[in-house]
Amino acid sequence: MTAVGGPVPRARPIVCLGDVMVDVVTRLAGALVPASDSSGAIAIRGGGSAANTACWIASTGAPTTLIGAVGRDAFGDWVTAEIAAFDVDARVVRDERRATGVCVVLVAADGERTMIPDTGANAGLRAEHLEVQVLRSAARLHVSGYALLGAGRHAALAALRTAREAGVPISVDAGSSAPIRAVGTTAYFDVLGQHLLLLANVDEADVLTGEREPSVAARRLATRIGGEAVVKCGASGAYWSDGREVQHAPTRPVDALDTTGAGDAFAAGMLVGLRAGVAPLAAMARGNDLARRACGIVGGRPEPVESGSPPN
Repeated sequence: MTAVGGPVPRARPIVCLGDVMVDVVTRLAGALVPASDSSGAIAIRGGGSAANTACWIASTGAPTTLIGAVGRDAFGDWVTAEIAAFDVDARVVRDERRATGVCVVLVAADGERTMIPDTGANAGLRAEHLEVQVLRSAARLHVSGYALLGAGRHAALAALRTAREAGVPISVDAGSSAPIRAVGTTAYFDVLGQHLLLLANVDEADVLTGEREPSVAARRLATRIGGEAVVKCGASGAYWSDGREVQHAPTRPVDALDTTGAGDAFAAGMLVGLRAGVAPLAAMARGNDLARRACGIVGGRPEPVESGSPPN
């Protein structure tokens, strides 16, 4: 694998590490009909939780760097150019053996999405691909939970160690409820470590704590990791806790076109707020604003930028 990158950025960026995908977004016109045809509209979009978060961060004007992996193929060429077009510093390695990761995203009529991922080249990210000075100079390291749950977890763990040694704040997006359940909560928390900010949706928080009440789950998560936790509740906003205090940031209603990437957009808004020094409640409000924008867009990124058409 070969790395693509440049000098360490002068401004301290939020560094996002994890999955880079190409999403095949299928918006269903009605219910999925097994063993028959189901009408829908199909679009190719850039995807991957870490890549989405980096693009949403960049859309606010804040500096951001993405560390990930794609294949040496047409999809890899396109998605790398697309990410760079958002003004993201893309430190993306090219895997010589694996294809770029692809995710089939089924979007129901109410905007809720179900994903079928093939991680592809994301599994090829290794600790030796990391640029230590980029991590040490970060304003924050944000790690996608998918990177901690998959074959590329050794790179994510190495990045977490480097950030902790340098005193860089860390945040982690929990990932997804099904793979967390498959790994097991004890193993997940062992990998996660302590003293960080964990962002989870209601289902992920339920798997990790056995509690569906978001305010209670947020406090339990924060206590378990000795840090802070946010539980995202979609139309009900989000809850933050440091293990003692709990704060709720409500949000305004939205008619969701596609919820893909809404959690990534929330993370971006909140992390940009924290980088600017605002309090958690105000940072969550920024996250809610970006999440609402994401729900009105097809795919997990901000409005598409000019980066060429995706390959057929």
